[in-house]
Formats: sequence, C-alpha cells, structure tokens
Amino acid sequence: MSPPVALSTASVYPEAVPAAFALARELGYDGVELMVWTDRVSQDVAAVARLADASGVPVVAVHAPCLAVTQRVWSPDPVERLRRAVGAAVDLGARAVVVHPPFRWQRHYAATFADEVRRAEEHAGVAVAVENMFPVARGGVRAVPYSPGFDPTVPGHRHYTLDLSHTAAAGVDAMALLDRMGAGLAHVHLTDGSGGPRDEHLVPGRGGQPCAQVCERLAASGFGGAVVLEVSTRRCRTRAERETALAESLLFARLHLRATAAPAP
Repeated sequence: MSPPVALSTASVYPEAVPAAFALARELGYDGVELMVWTDRVSQDVAAVARLADASGVPVVAVHAPCLAVTQRVWSPDPVERLRRAVGAAVDLGARAVVVHPPFRWQRHYAATFADEVRRAEEHAGVAVAVENMFPVARGGVRAVPYSPGFDPTVPGHRHYTLDLSHTAAAGVDAMALLDRMGAGLAHVHLTDGSGGPRDEHLVPGRGGQPCAQVCERLAASGFGGAVVLEVSTRRCRTRAERETALAESLLFARLHLRATAAPAP
C-alpha cells in the first residue's frame, strides 16, 4: 500500500489555510500538513478541526512554528511552542510533528532540545520528526544558524523529516541522508531544488533532486509515514495556476510512490 500523500498548507501561500483544505479536497490529496505560522487560522486548532471535518480532509501532521518569522506565534518560548504543536497534533488526530533544530542563539532550548523531543514523543505518542535544514548564504558567506548543525542525524534523534529542497540548498546527497535516517524516517517533504543556496521548494521534477528515486525507495521499503508536498506557489498569478502546480505535484508523487510498491520477485 502506498503512503498517504498530503498537502502542506504552506503550499497555497499567499492564500490561507481554508484554501489548502479546499484544494486538497478538489485535487484528491489524502490529507494536509498544518504549517503553524502568521496565518491566524493556522494558530487556531479548533478552527482547523472544523475545516478538516467540513472538508473531509484529515490533518496528518503539524509543522511547529519554528521559522524566524514565527518566533512569537503561540509563545516566545520555543519549548512551549513545541509542546503546543504536539498538543495540536493530538487534538487533530495527526501522527507527526515536524520541528527544526534550534537556532544557535536559542542556547537554553538547544541544550534541552533532545530531551524535550523525547519527552513529547513518550507523553503524546506522536512522532516528533526533526527536519534536515541548510546553511544560510549572506554576501557570499555561508553560515549555519542551527545548533549543533543542519543535519539532525549527527546528534541523532528517534524520528526525522526528510526535506528535498533543503538537501538541494545544503548541497547534501539526499539518498545518503535517507540512508542515514534509516528506520527513523517518519515524514517526507517532497519538493525539489536546483542546487543553489536558496530554499526553493520547487514542484518535484523541476529541479535536480532525486525525487523519483526517493519515492520509489519509500514505496519499496514499506514506508509508514506521510509524504507531504511542500512546494512554493507564491508566484502563481491565479488560483488556476496554483491548482495546476499542485495537481502536477500530486501526480508526480502518486506515480513514483506506486512504481515499485510491489516488490520484485
């Protein structure tokens, strides 16, 4: 059986969360990943639950508010934000929470991060999947803003999120990272990148990442998590253009996740 294919609510930006549920239903996605950020609806768990019920589209994962622009969403305390994200996942029936490694300036959070992630998983029964990130380029200089780094397999965690736009921006071998994550891989952001230093979140197949190979590996291995299309459609001029990009993304995922779902004799 192929893993569920879900749509990140970030993929409809600058439209809001209700548009993500509407498009997921229209296009035939299996669910949504809720990106908690500056969109007020994304911060209102009860409102999101109503959207899920009305659309019939479940929330399969919650992305904790850990971007630079969401440092005060829910709380200025990153530990509290993580705990609230886990609570939201439980309330919404989601199986995973996506979280980034701490920023370097979050020294207390960085020192307690691994313990907080472990406790949250044990208490709630939700996979808290730490996402691979990338260096930031400024004026030709690349710096790593995460502690202890952008590769979560180096310190080691129980569960991981693999993001293929981030492997492109980091210049990391996606298949090698997939191997290092191993059985800990709980969640995938299926997207693409050209290999430049920017986080592009291209429609899969439009960049240089091994998106098809990753999907085929997931299908062949019996991957039990969700595959989420986290693509940027902010430059789409109309809803029709956005719908076309998200339909293409879904078709790509379904095609390659089923390509090797049956093991070869």
